[in-house]
Amino acid sequence: MNIKNISTEELEDLVILFDQYMVFYKQPSAPDKYRKYLHERLSNNDASVFIAYSLANEPVGFVLNYHSFSSVSLGKVLVLNDLFVIESHRKQGIANKLINSSVSLAKSTGSIRVDLATAKNNFSAQALYEKIGFVKGSEYFSYSLVVQ
Repeated sequence: MNIKNISTEELEDLVILFDQYMVFYKQPSAPDKYRKYLHERLSNNDASVFIAYSLANEPVGFVLNYHSFSSVSLGKVLVLNDLFVIESHRKQGIANKLINSSVSLAKSTGSIRVDLATAKNNFSAQALYEKIGFVKGSEYFSYSLVVQ
C-alpha cells in the first residue's frame, strides 16, 4: 500500500474514485463534471488530496482536505471533507492511513485541528473516527443554506 499526495498529474485516478464516492452518496455518476471540479480544486491549491494505491498500483481510496480557518481559535483548520475506499479494499486499514495522512498534513501546515463530518447513518465511519480519537461535537449545531 502506497499513499501519495497527488497533483493534477494523477487527476484521472482521483476521478475514478471520486465518481464511485459520489454514487455511494446517491449522486449521479458524472466523471466529466467531477473531473472539472477536481481539476479546479487541485490547480488552485484549494484542496490537498491523498490517494491510496494497491500493491498493483491501482487507486483504491482517497481523502480530500480543504484548508480553512477558525476565527474563535485564531488558527488554521484542516477540513477532511471526503474520504472513500473502494468496497473490495475496506477493512484493511486504508482509511486509517488516509486519515493519518490528513493529520500529518495538518501538523505540517500549522493547523490547530482536523474537522470532519459524516452522515448520521454512517456508523462504520463514525466508529473509525472515534477509534482514531476524533470527538463527536456537542457544542455546536451544523446548519446549511442552499443559495442556488
